[in-house]
Amino acid sequence: MNDFWSAWPWPLATALLGFVFTWLVFRQWLERRKPHQLAWAVGLLFYSVAAVMESWSEYAQSWDPTVYRVYIVLAASLVGFLGLGSLYLIAHRRVWGHLYLAFNLACMAVFLYGTFTSPLRGRLAAGITVGGSALGPATSFPRIMSLPFNIPGSLFLLGGALLSIWRFAAKREYRYRMWANVLIALGTILIAFVGGKARAGSTVGLYPAEMVASALLLWGFLLAGTLERGARAAGTARKPAAAEARSPAEEAASPAEAR
Repeated sequence: MNDFWSAWPWPLATALLGFVFTWLVFRQWLERRKPHQLAWAVGLLFYSVAAVMESWSEYAQSWDPTVYRVYIVLAASLVGFLGLGSLYLIAHRRVWGHLYLAFNLACMAVFLYGTFTSPLRGRLAAGITVGGSALGPATSFPRIMSLPFNIPGSLFLLGGALLSIWRFAAKREYRYRMWANVLIALGTILIAFVGGKARAGSTVGLYPAEMVASALLLWGFLLAGTLERGARAAGTARKPAAAEARSPAEEAASPAEAR
């Protein structure tokens, strides 16, 4: 049964969903050129590429040492870039996003240096090593470098979704956008939960959970893409609630507004 839940098609499905999501957000950035869209696109790209690496390792039943080192950095830093997108969106001054971007890039550089200069321990078996155990104990360098990404990134991403839920809950015509952000919040919580378990050394159910999380995020994004329905219900202009805070899901409305 464990072989079924850790089989390579699970992370492959996650990667396919992730690449679709990445393209949708990147296309928004091409149209709108907003920094939060580019940050989300980068984080989602990291998520998708990391899932491809998981799928290949399961298919080959081992990790290539170089791929493993890159994977550990991508899997940790993706949360930081998703959180960066939310910070760019909700912060009143863009400088806070710039500072957090510089922080993320500095942490990535240190993390990459650590993973490529630290010896790997034991055989790089598929699945069980995804939590970073081959790099040493959880509190040792470089594994400790995952925390500067996971903690603030999860807080920013989840906080942005919860803020949007609160803002739209009282507006009946935009209630569907509230539910879109509920899906975003659930997907974020699930990613943070399974990522924390993997870091602690428990990878049971990791790949299916990642696939469900990516499906929740994409579902929320697509649900929020029905902004025009809310505009008709409210009898408002084509660009309603332009000043309201948006989460990654709500940006699905941007292409419709641009037309």
